[in-house]
Amino acid sequence: MTPRSAILLLVTVFLSTSCTDAPASDPDVLPLIGYTELRTNLPGGRFANVRTMRAAVVKSDGTGRRLLAGELSKEPDTSTQFAGWSPDGKTAVIGVGWESAENAKWEEENKQFRMVEGSYKLDSYLLDLASGKAVNVTGVERVSHYNSGLFFRPEGKGLGFTPLVQGVSKPFMMDLDGRHKQDVSGKGSGFAYGYSVSPDGKSISYHENYQIYVSDVDGSNKKHIKTGNSFNFVPRWSPDGKWLLFVSGEHYNCHPHIVRPDGTGLKKLADRGGYRGVTEFLDVFDFHGGSSDIPVWGVDGKLIYLTAKVGNNVELFQVNLDGEAAQLTKSVPGTLHYHPQPSPEGKWLAYGSKRDGVRNIFVMNLSDRTEKRMTEMNAGYGAMWPYWQPFAK
Repeated sequence: MTPRSAILLLVTVFLSTSCTDAPASDPDVLPLIGYTELRTNLPGGRFANVRTMRAAVVKSDGTGRRLLAGELSKEPDTSTQFAGWSPDGKTAVIGVGWESAENAKWEEENKQFRMVEGSYKLDSYLLDLASGKAVNVTGVERVSHYNSGLFFRPEGKGLGFTPLVQGVSKPFMMDLDGRHKQDVSGKGSGFAYGYSVSPDGKSISYHENYQIYVSDVDGSNKKHIKTGNSFNFVPRWSPDGKWLLFVSGEHYNCHPHIVRPDGTGLKKLADRGGYRGVTEFLDVFDFHGGSSDIPVWGVDGKLIYLTAKVGNNVELFQVNLDGEAAQLTKSVPGTLHYHPQPSPEGKWLAYGSKRDGVRNIFVMNLSDRTEKRMTEMNAGYGAMWPYWQPFAK
């Protein structure tokens, strides 16, 4: 798995369009869902379609769709991607990527990424939704031409991100204004990704060379969490900080596991039924094969949401920490679900679903498993990577 794949990274019941079924009663205060729109069937492979990516938001009743930060994609071959929110929901994280046509041609011919400086660039911007002002925080005191995975630290004192430094991906921290960038990869660091900070802000986790590591927030006291498996991917802290959730096994044959940050309590929670854990987001040949589709925590830390293969479909499931699973969707043949994301209060689940060959974002009411479509993509277009807006505090 490569850094670019992670940022490009991350149900057939009909729901009435009645506003009474929306996550909030006042349409002016409905939380937003951030996501990314793109073309999916343009000839020319990955690059031809990826450069059409545009960050967007829609209200959680399916109205008010709009594109964001259009000025950031004015340069030819530049794309934008919705990549997250600030804790107060007032600021969006926007990834802005550019690649030269020559480099893209080389990648297509050689079927591999080549993120060389001068031919490829990725930065992470903070966009204030009220003013429309966008700030390239990874461009301040720049350490790399490729900067992904930007997130807000839980204590609100800074940001985390993952730059590519001399060809090696590393966990970094910086201030909210982009200054004082600090490598927190610790001693003996290798290629790292899936970086996150514990809820109390004291510890970090990530996978390095596909092994799980936990350390103090400054990179000290680094510890290898041994799973006995060769492939471990994107550890995520539970809301109470007591567990890490990740997929583990072999590449393309890995399943949801949990483990305590001290390395005890390792447990496989579910089997993905032969699902490779990668969802294709293009309708033309993609030399990389798609986007990582990983399990996520529920907001109370008691449930985990994931996708798994059932027959020829990819369906949505929830599983508790005892490994008891429930299938949330039972779909018509050919349906593929991807990228589940629970709402901030835990009553709703946003996710992508490919039906009749088209990828759209849906929202499910978890109490009765009814759903509503959020986006109106047609053939040749797709909607990917949903993110719920946090409630303002």
